[in-house]
Amino acid sequence: MEKEIFKGKEFIDNESLPVELDAALRPPSFSDFTGQRKTLERLEVMVGAAKKREEPLKHILLCGPPGLGKTTLAHIVGHELERDVRVTSGPVIDKPGDLAGLLTNLQTGDVLFIDEIHRIPKTVEEYLYSAMEDYRIDIMIDQGPNARSVRLDIPKFTLVGATTRVGLLTSPMRSRFTLQSRLDYYSREDLKKIVLRSCHLLNASVSEGGADEIAGRARGTPRIANNLIHFTRDFAQQRADGKISRKVACEALELLEIDEMGLDEMDKRILGIIAENYKGGPVGLGTVSIAIGEEQHTIEEVHEPFLIQEGYLKRTSQGRMLTSKGWKITGLSESGNGKSNQISFM
Repeated sequence: MEKEIFKGKEFIDNESLPVELDAALRPPSFSDFTGQRKTLERLEVMVGAAKKREEPLKHILLCGPPGLGKTTLAHIVGHELERDVRVTSGPVIDKPGDLAGLLTNLQTGDVLFIDEIHRIPKTVEEYLYSAMEDYRIDIMIDQGPNARSVRLDIPKFTLVGATTRVGLLTSPMRSRFTLQSRLDYYSREDLKKIVLRSCHLLNASVSEGGADEIAGRARGTPRIANNLIHFTRDFAQQRADGKISRKVACEALELLEIDEMGLDEMDKRILGIIAENYKGGPVGLGTVSIAIGEEQHTIEEVHEPFLIQEGYLKRTSQGRMLTSKGWKITGLSESGNGKSNQISFM
């Protein structure tokens, strides 16, 4: 008999939850945040020192794969500083006037969070340099003989930038961040704690085994874990007694075609195509993309990072190649003979 951890109404009243449940799942403070211990400790030091000196916090750059908590940490920084957090994204800031409007509406000490900061246009980025260093921007008004520069003083603020591709940031931009910290994938144990907390807030009954099963298939990413929780909760209500046990979690995630190692249908198709059609590689990304009918960018940004990190696939100068671990998943021998009936790819 599995030990039941949360029974919803015994722990929390639905009326006390915010309307936006997804926002409610975000931890509000450093003490509630699970994982990313090094980054968390660095932020606690900087925030604590800034509060003692009663000075605005220095600028921070958070980088790493999507879904690991960059936005959440930005909100926690604002909460700990007791300041407002203004949220925007790089593609939205299309021209210098957009940036000027954002900055002039800030109050002293406020946090400006820019997601996907590497996608800010270069012309706008240059205006951001003086804003970050000197807390002023010079905007050109009119054109031709009537053109003139107007200097705008802005309040001392904290810029928290988030990026999934730090290599696309220019050196001048990176150098203006006092702290640059990378977020890594979460351990299974940390994800299990996150699953238990999220189920608590969502009023969902979950067992230790159920939480562990979801955590093991979440690819080291809290956002994926929370997405799986929503589906598993729905499955438990429709196909079971409403309680997420290990058995119920397994059945729900098998319906999503996510196996016990976190591999989904597309991951297996990628590995299977390389094994069956190209004898394990090397094979180019474009060829794989056409063979499975998926965009190159999606394969490279969504599927390959997990497959490479877990040791199923490797990139070489000639192309993508299966590892021994990858061959094992396909159920084929490395010579290309001896099919196994464990997994079907087609």
